Amino acid sequence: MARYTGPTTRINRRFGMSVFPPSKAQERKPHPPGQHGPRLRRKVSDFSMGLNEKQKLRYTYGLTEKQFRRTFERAKATRGVTGEIFLQLLETRLDAVIYSIGFAKTRRQSRQFVAHGHIKVNGRKVDIPSYELKAGDTIEVRESASSRQLATRSLEDTRIRTVPLWITRNDDALKAVVNRLPTAEDVQSEVNVQLIVEFYSR
Repeated sequence: MARYTGPTTRINRRFGMSVFPPSKAQERKPHPPGQHGPRLRRKVSDFSMGLNEKQKLRYTYGLTEKQFRRTFERAKATRGVTGEIFLQLLETRLDAVIYSIGFAKTRRQSRQFVAHGHIKVNGRKVDIPSYELKAGDTIEVRESASSRQLATRSLEDTRIRTVPLWITRNDDALKAVVNRLPTAEDVQSEVNVQLIVEFYSR
């Protein structure tokens, strides 16, 4: 399955939450999409609940089904609580960190920001959005005027966003340091990850 590039408001309405940035259309039509408007909700099966939670998280991070499943399998093969490790792997992707620290306004923009070569990790250019960051890694915006202008503009637009406790950001230098790996308490998610673990364990 390819990465989703369709209408974002439709997905938000489908799941009843802001998987993508909210819009005015979502406020006007808070019910699920469809020509018949609001419908009485039918009983949802366990399979459907797990599938919905999986899709919410996959859309949130902008991964293809193959990428998402591969990340889950890595988490499952790692010693520890699978759900927590899974979220940790998703949160330490380079594009996810760029979004979290405010160098990009949206997750889509953060992926593009990385892919276009605007970011350096430990002094070297990295243009792979899925690059996995480790504790002690330093992320910085490249010296080019266009790169720094884009990051500065995004920082101004995302002042309200709180920088995760496991990362330290230097606004003046457009640089950030990963102090430690995130824990379950650090990751704010409206998704029930345990249902995803159960869904993939069937």
